[in-house]
Amino acid sequence: MTIKIPVDIRSRYDGFLILIDAFFQAHRVTNSTIYIDFQDVNFFDANLCALLGAYIEIFKKANNSVKIINLKNSINIIFRKNEFMNEFNEKAIEDIHSTSIKYKKFQPLDENEFKFYIKNELLGKNDFPSHSIILGQKIIENIFELYENARTHGRCEYIHTCGQYFPKHESKPLRFTIVDRGKNIKENVNDYLADKGGLPLSGSDAIEWAVKKGNTTKSGTIPGGLGLDVIFQFIKLNKGKIQIISSDGYWEYKNDYIDRRKLSGTFDGTIANLEFNLNDINHYSMSDELENDDFENLF
Repeated sequence: MTIKIPVDIRSRYDGFLILIDAFFQAHRVTNSTIYIDFQDVNFFDANLCALLGAYIEIFKKANNSVKIINLKNSINIIFRKNEFMNEFNEKAIEDIHSTSIKYKKFQPLDENEFKFYIKNELLGKNDFPSHSIILGQKIIENIFELYENARTHGRCEYIHTCGQYFPKHESKPLRFTIVDRGKNIKENVNDYLADKGGLPLSGSDAIEWAVKKGNTTKSGTIPGGLGLDVIFQFIKLNKGKIQIISSDGYWEYKNDYIDRRKLSGTFDGTIANLEFNLNDINHYSMSDELENDDFENLF
């Protein structure tokens, strides 16, 4: 079977929609070879390798083999720099300009490795906005909550991550994507609300509920929600962007505007895409912190 990606793919509503619709056609294929055809693609946001990796996991779990065909050389080079093509036994290329955040697959128990990855691959970028040690720790903790949410609710084998920095663009965006498979936000939230006697929410409304501070479907002493409180405030000041896709829901925050839409297809899991503006000369810190810590003592 061949899955043809029809156009260039960017981290926008239409880009996610195209990928989800394109891959949905293969969700019941088993014991076959699935070809992902890039013939008509001249540009592909490299952070979305995290989503490609999640689909490859789905296909391989159904006993399929996966091959990428007709990949333009310019895209192949980027995919080898971020080590995504390791999945296809293609040798990695050194990223001498440090614009990529490596494609990684984390198992649910790889929490220390995940934290180290965020600290070095994301916050360690030379142009990442200046911030205090304590805020850096809080950002890592917030992103780790996305990982923890995937581990607690997703019941997935792997959590896929990847990112890309575009230093030649005006805002110098750094895009970082986390993808998990499994029980999605819509299911989690509606199951929780049903137990409380609440009415079911749409996919985008369920995401909206989950990102609000204090809302959680977890119980006991485990931290709840999606863990975006500090990240949300940081991205708001930084003029970045947050996108969350789960089930048939699409939710985006940018420049004090929230965009909520329904997808024509569904993604059985959650995609979280964070975009940071690295053309930001401000210094950020927590409002109540004391600068008396050491970066090496985060963990």
